Amino acid sequence: MNTGDLPFSSATPLSVVPVSKLNQAVARLLERSFPLTWISGEISNFTRAASGHWYFTLKDDAAQVRSVMFRSRAQLAGFMPREGDRVEVRALVTLYAPRGDFQLNVEAIRRSGAGNLYEAFLRLKEKLAAEGLFDTARKRELPFFPRTIGIVTSPQAAALHDVLTTLARRAPHVRVIVYPTPVQGEGAAQKIAQAIATASHRAESDVLLLCRGGGSIEDLWAFNEEPVARALAACSMPVISGVGHETDVTIADFAADLRAPTPTAAAELATRPRADWLMMLETQAGRLQRAMARRMGDASQTVDWLSRRLVSPSAYIARERVQLQALSTRLTHAVRTPVTASRHALLHLQTRLAAQLPDTAAPQSALAEQARRLGTAFTAGIAAQRQSLSSLATQLELLNPQRTLERGYAIVTGADGKIVRSPAQLHAGDAIGMQLAEGRAQVELARVEAKN
Repeated sequence: MNTGDLPFSSATPLSVVPVSKLNQAVARLLERSFPLTWISGEISNFTRAASGHWYFTLKDDAAQVRSVMFRSRAQLAGFMPREGDRVEVRALVTLYAPRGDFQLNVEAIRRSGAGNLYEAFLRLKEKLAAEGLFDTARKRELPFFPRTIGIVTSPQAAALHDVLTTLARRAPHVRVIVYPTPVQGEGAAQKIAQAIATASHRAESDVLLLCRGGGSIEDLWAFNEEPVARALAACSMPVISGVGHETDVTIADFAADLRAPTPTAAAELATRPRADWLMMLETQAGRLQRAMARRMGDASQTVDWLSRRLVSPSAYIARERVQLQALSTRLTHAVRTPVTASRHALLHLQTRLAAQLPDTAAPQSALAEQARRLGTAFTAGIAAQRQSLSSLATQLELLNPQRTLERGYAIVTGADGKIVRSPAQLHAGDAIGMQLAEGRAQVELARVEAKN
């Protein structure tokens, strides 16, 4: 034992210790020496305080110990202990220092013998989870509008009465089929599995309810058996598990497609109140009427719009002619306007150009006068030249040898072809040529006479 936490020890002189410090040291020593432990016993003097804490005595044939379970832990217990119940508690051994009471601080509580069952529950849950029986992917959605509901339960069970009452109130139109089976006792698990298999094979229902009221873990153990879980997984229709109370959890809850906290809640999840259906139908009918009225109104407006657009061919042609005339006018205006604007711009530019050009009227007048005078002088010169040329032509014509020849003269050429100008150039017997006005003659000279 470690005495370091004590306010005194045998190694130190004896001293005076207050009771509070002594109790606190003993409480710490107990809590360190005894870890959380499962302890079995019988409930006695059970009291639930206004604060929610539980106070009771845990006893057996030879001894007893005070126990406390605080509200935060008691809310997780799953059941309310009663006088004389045999239970197992997981507790911390401690001392209540203000009064010096040795007590158990209870962390968890279960009915006696539930420990082995819970371990079996965990082993089966782990096994089936590893096989995929609890996978979310295999969960099926409930039918939106079930017409037939099957119930697997005991005909004598109070849960059946609650379920039938709920269904009659919420959905009296739904057909109900009960598949009777024991839900407790020896062989109940096999019979429950057989009832589920029968419902699956007959396929008469749209959804199946597995129902049983609350009870101890032993009472509900049939729903923790493997045959029931496999039958739920193989069922051909969606299954809602409504077994026990809200705090009761079974293997069937994991294997089913949906878990309900109670059998009554299972019936509520499987159906929708008839009033809701009627209200929905009324709402849908109103929406349909409004949609039809809106559709008819739109169609009427469309017909009116089309009737206004429907015109005779002559009226259509006249309207198109008017539109064509308007387009023609617009085109003419569009063409004429730029031309007019360009013309005005040109005139403006011409005016500006004229304003910028020098005054050429006087030079132009002088130039015209010079041109006139030049033309007169040129004409007179041409006339004089022409007259002179005519006179020269006359003179030249007078000097033309041909004219002399035409008057009876002839040109005499010697044998060498030269013109004979003197008789000395000639001799008797020479052959001479004579060029006449209309031809030539070859003459042989008989004699030559010189001019004295």
